[in-house]
Amino acid sequence: MEDLYNFFNAISPIQEDTWKVVKNIFSEHSLKKGEYFIEGGKIAKKFGFLRQGVIRAFYRNHEGVEYNKHFFTKNNMVGGYSSLVTQLPNTINQQALTDCELLIGNYKKLTDLLDKHQDLERLLRKIAEGYFVNKEQREVEIVLLEANKRYAIFQKEYPQLEQLIPQYHIASYLGITPTQLSRIRKQNSKS
Repeated sequence: MEDLYNFFNAISPIQEDTWKVVKNIFSEHSLKKGEYFIEGGKIAKKFGFLRQGVIRAFYRNHEGVEYNKHFFTKNNMVGGYSSLVTQLPNTINQQALTDCELLIGNYKKLTDLLDKHQDLERLLRKIAEGYFVNKEQREVEIVLLEANKRYAIFQKEYPQLEQLIPQYHIASYLGITPTQLSRIRKQNSKS
């Protein structure tokens, strides 16, 4: 729980009485490699704090082709945020790429605390703002930057991830084919 407490406080300090209530809505949970935290088409009820492991967020089109949108690594929040807020079916899948350890919380129980704990409301707003900014930056990268620049950003944001997950997941995240990724990596090794 200490990692979660530190994560929250780094974003926006929470008071001790708030933490005592908040930590009680979380429980420990494990995901095995390949298991889903949430699947498309289901309504999200829970969210999680990833203590260990890697989870990918991805879309799957009607032909079954998958497009990686985001990777969650240690000390990150996971969950179908749009579905949590709207209570409509989730459109994004979140799947463990490695064995994972999480703290799981019930979203309704968390939001029930907001009127009484303004520091918690401020924290959740700042988390949402951070995700919005990251989403916008990612959209700009995909549209405006060449693949080799997107790969360099990926390496900076996820320094150890290449050793943990298959290359085709990275290529999908970058919006390129595995062959293109191989060429970029080969060019970089010559530099």
